[in-house]
Amino acid sequence: MSLANPSLLSQRTSGVLLHITSLPGAHGSGDLGIEAYHFVDWLLTAGQRLWQILPLTPVGLGDSPYYSPSTFAGNPLLVDLNDLVRSGWLAPQPDGAFEPERCDFERVAPYRMGRLKEAWQGFLLKTQPADWAEFESFRAQQSHWLEGYALFMALEKRHGAPWTQWPTALAQSEPKALAEAAAECVDDLGFFSFIQWRFMVQWQRLRDYAHARGVYIVGDAPIFVAHHSADVWANTDLFQLDAQGEPIVVAGVPPDYFSETGQRWGNPLYRWDAMAANGFAWWKSRLGHLLSMVDVVRLDHFRAFESYWEIPASEPTAAAGHWRQGPGKPLFDALATARGVHLSAPLPIIAEDLGIITHEVTRLRQDCGFPGMRVMQFAFGDTSDNPYLPHNFDTQTVAYTGTHDNDTSQGWWQTANESERFAARSYLGPLVDTEIHWAMMQSLSQSVAGTVIFPLQDVLGLDGAHRMNTPGLSQGCWQWRFEWRQVGDQAERLANLTRAHGRNRAVIT
Repeated sequence: MSLANPSLLSQRTSGVLLHITSLPGAHGSGDLGIEAYHFVDWLLTAGQRLWQILPLTPVGLGDSPYYSPSTFAGNPLLVDLNDLVRSGWLAPQPDGAFEPERCDFERVAPYRMGRLKEAWQGFLLKTQPADWAEFESFRAQQSHWLEGYALFMALEKRHGAPWTQWPTALAQSEPKALAEAAAECVDDLGFFSFIQWRFMVQWQRLRDYAHARGVYIVGDAPIFVAHHSADVWANTDLFQLDAQGEPIVVAGVPPDYFSETGQRWGNPLYRWDAMAANGFAWWKSRLGHLLSMVDVVRLDHFRAFESYWEIPASEPTAAAGHWRQGPGKPLFDALATARGVHLSAPLPIIAEDLGIITHEVTRLRQDCGFPGMRVMQFAFGDTSDNPYLPHNFDTQTVAYTGTHDNDTSQGWWQTANESERFAARSYLGPLVDTEIHWAMMQSLSQSVAGTVIFPLQDVLGLDGAHRMNTPGLSQGCWQWRFEWRQVGDQAERLANLTRAHGRNRAVIT
C-alpha cells in the first residue's frame, strides 16, 4: 500500500484492538514471535482487515507506552527472543515461569533485557560478515534518530533519570562532552542499536506477513512526549523549557464533570512557533517514520492541535491552566505536502476527538479529511442526539465499543447506573442482559461508520478485571494478556457479523 494511501479509511472495514504485549508467549510478554503471526491468521479467519495496536515505542513511567523515552524507537520488550536463538546469537531460553494472564513488567523487563544483552554478546562473537553489514547499514539509514536515542539510553544507564540531573555538559548536549561520552560508551551504543535493528527486522517481517493476507496495521501516536526522552533532550529548542531544561509549562486538560481539578499530565509543551519556523521538520520526521511502520495512525488528543490546555509547571493541578492556540491546519498541510498527498487524498490519520470537542476542533478535523472516533460506552443515559449513538454517525467515523482507556463492555455494564442500563436496553434490545458486548458490536457493525474496531476483550466477553488501562492509575495498568483457550469459536461469530454488514470485503490499496 502507498504510505499516503487513505483507502483503508474510505472503505467499509472492521478490526480488532490488541496490543502486542497482550499476546500469549513464553517469556512474560507478547512479542513479535510466532503468536503474533497466529493472531494475524486468527484475524483473517474472523473476517477482520485491521489490527489496531498501541504505540510500538519503549514503555516509560508506569510501564505506559504513552510515556516513552523515544517517539522513534521500538519497544525492546517486543523483540522475539526465539528469533535470536534461531540466528545463533542466543542460547535456547526456558519459559521463565511467568504468569500467562498478565505482563509483570518488574520481572519481564530485566529478564528480557538480560537476554538481549546475551544476544548482543553472541552477535559480536558469532556474526557473519553479511549480518554485520546489514546491521551497519541499518545504523546508517536510521542515524537521524538512532544515534541520539542510543546515546541517550547509554547516558541514562550511567547517570539515571531525569536527564536534567546529568552532568551539565551532557544535559546541555555540548558537542565535545557528547563525543567523549560516545567514545566511552561504544559497547552500549552498539547494544541499544542492535536491539532496534532486530526490532525493525522482526516488525517489518510481521507486517509483510499481515499485508500478504490482507490485514493492515493501525498504529498510535501520542501527541505529547515524555520530558525524560531522547526527543526532548536532543531538541530542547522545540519545547517550552527553562535554562536548566525543566518544563516551564506542561500539558493536561481542564476541570470538568469528572474532575474538579482537571488532569495534569506533566508533559512539556511544544514551542509551536519554533516548529513552524523550521517547517515542522520534527513532526515530518516523526510521522514519516511511523508511516514506514504502520498503515494508519490514530492521532491521540487531536483537539490540542486546535487549542491546548497550558498549565504552569509550578502548579500541582490543572485548575490554573489556560487555553492556547495550537498549530492548526498549517501543520497538517506541511505534513501532507511532505508525504506528497493532496486534499483529495488526505493523510491516513484517525483523529482521536473524544471528550468535550468544540466546533473549531471538528472543523479542523473535517478540513483535514480525517475521520473522528466514537465510543459506544459514552452513548447512554443522555438523549437521542448523543453523538456516540450509532444512528448519529456519518461514514467518516471510526467506531469502538471501548478503547484501551475504557473498561471492557462487560465491566461497563456491571457498573452502569440504572439510567444507562435503561437507555442501553431501549436502544440495543434484550441481548444487553446476557451479552452486552455482542449487542454493542452488532449495533456498531451495522451502522454507517466506515470503520469499526473492537477490543479483543469485548470479542471474548471479558469483564473489568481484564481492562488494559485505568486513566489516573499509575500502577497495575497495561498488563493484560489473553490465552488462546479463552478464544473458543469467537472467530466464526465475528466473521458472520462482519459478513452480514459488508465489512469483510478485500481492502483495495
